[in-house]
Amino acid sequence: MTIGGVEDRFVETVLGRIRLRVGGSGPGMLFWPSLLMDGTLWAGQVEHFVDRFRVVLVDPPGHGGSSPLTGPFTFEQCAEVVLTILDELGIEQVHLVGNSWGGMIGGTFAALHPDRIGVAVLMNATASPAGRAQKFEYGVLDRATRIVGGIRGPLVGPVVNAFLGPTAKKEKPEVVATVKQLAQQVKVASGRHAVASVVPRRPDQRELFGRIRTPVLVVAGAEDATFPVAETEVMADSIPGARFVVLEQSAHLAALESPAEVNALIDDFIEDNCTS
Repeated sequence: MTIGGVEDRFVETVLGRIRLRVGGSGPGMLFWPSLLMDGTLWAGQVEHFVDRFRVVLVDPPGHGGSSPLTGPFTFEQCAEVVLTILDELGIEQVHLVGNSWGGMIGGTFAALHPDRIGVAVLMNATASPAGRAQKFEYGVLDRATRIVGGIRGPLVGPVVNAFLGPTAKKEKPEVVATVKQLAQQVKVASGRHAVASVVPRRPDQRELFGRIRTPVLVVAGAEDATFPVAETEVMADSIPGARFVVLEQSAHLAALESPAEVNALIDDFIEDNCTS
């Protein structure tokens, strides 16, 4: 997908070469997407914010135009990737917007690097480790992707069901098509390393998130089957002073499913917390 107003940049990091799309001027705003997605997840946010912010879209490690992953990673390494990006782009402080994997890393970064973040908007994410059911589902998916050579054929449907709810599947065929396209582009080895790191190896970050002092907005999707509202609310409760919002008719990819509502939430949250 081509996104207007941004240009490609590449940055060498602890997790390989990371492909960015960078555009606009003003305060920095960095977007990190979900597993199996790339920076184009945020196309609806670029159009809205690029005339007022320096927008940075991340293809996360092993996804999109970034280098393949050669092994599992830690969330601290992902936070280091964000730090390297900011240093390379000369951004002293950034508003960080993350979805799922990106929401988890946004919290990690806010806790570890409080001087480098403005506000954080963490969507469709969790601070809790994977439960037995998620680990079992991961094992089944891992074995199946090795057999069929990626997320294709019979595996596409379960991924769509994990990411999208009844509203998007019934009313937004373009969203369904985007999810299918991006998921099928992920290389098997990189996808396996990423999913292993974010699902069965996912740390319990609730204690760490108790150290966060930056303003945080946590957004849940009412139709999110991957991280239901109650689980995302536990994440919000672990962050001092966090604001918690539930988006109706959205599931696991709120920014893609409900871009206007997400953009308004981000605008309002920045306005409320960045008055200077």
